[in-house]
Amino acid sequence: MKLFELYPEIEPYNQGILPLDTMHTMYWEQSGNPSGIPVLFLHGGPGAGSTPQHRRFFDPACYRIVIYDQRGAGKSTPLGEIRNNTTLHLIEDIETLRKHLGIDRWLIFGGSWGSTLALAYGESHPDRCLGFILRGIFLCRKSEIDWFLYGLRTLFPEPWEEFVSELAPSEQKDILATYYTRLMDLDPAIHMPAARAWGRYEGRCSTLLPSSETVSYFSSDGVALGLARMEAHYFKHNIFLPENSLLDNISKLQHHPAIIVQGRYDAVCPIVSANDLHHAWPSAEYRIIDDAGHSAWEPGIRSALIGATEKFKSIDR
Repeated sequence: MKLFELYPEIEPYNQGILPLDTMHTMYWEQSGNPSGIPVLFLHGGPGAGSTPQHRRFFDPACYRIVIYDQRGAGKSTPLGEIRNNTTLHLIEDIETLRKHLGIDRWLIFGGSWGSTLALAYGESHPDRCLGFILRGIFLCRKSEIDWFLYGLRTLFPEPWEEFVSELAPSEQKDILATYYTRLMDLDPAIHMPAARAWGRYEGRCSTLLPSSETVSYFSSDGVALGLARMEAHYFKHNIFLPENSLLDNISKLQHHPAIIVQGRYDAVCPIVSANDLHHAWPSAEYRIIDDAGHSAWEPGIRSALIGATEKFKSIDR
């Protein structure tokens, strides 16, 4: 199988800050070909934010690459703000950006939480989607959230033990509530250590082979605060959607082309969720990467994602 490599680094041809309400602003950028196929990149987390590296999944000669930071993440402000921040807000923010940029329909590319938001947006606005490239499927069911908080210790006992090491035994019975309280505390001396611990835990579990670079990124202050606060906020509220709603409404996307890329040894978003989506959406192409975990940067997943963008070059706009 052909191994695809990232495209060279590029700079945006325009970018801006879009007011969303009296509190939130959205950072957005466009790169590549202004006349190319519009593609929207949805970052993970929620709260992880985007990076310049994300532009490199797409051929800049063929794609109009739109990247933005979701509420409370990255360069969008305020960082880590949970007020006026729900899945419905994020769905409508995508529509606000689409209209602002004058795009009729676009290809949706998202991994991990980005796959969650891609499905939620697509099911709300199927007529605005050309197709989907999804990775590391996260359907945000209670079983998946519980797995992240408790089940991961079966595969990553050392990171999990470190994650809960500052919690009393009684607090470990409800890890989410304890971390939520600390993460939302206004005192940086309380919320920042909790955010770094959360980010470090997720980073240590995200790759098949240990990656100090991944751990450093997830636990860095600029990423960890948005990531940990947003994940705790959304997990506490079951992502503000009914249980299993993403699968229950998948019929709205049955006629859209889609490629699902899933690492077989993804510990953060186990393959069972991708398999459930595959059975509910049999027309979507399903690619299992046998030598990969969760991260989009692992060689097999990275290649499969770029291969998917190559395939969508022929999509009918």
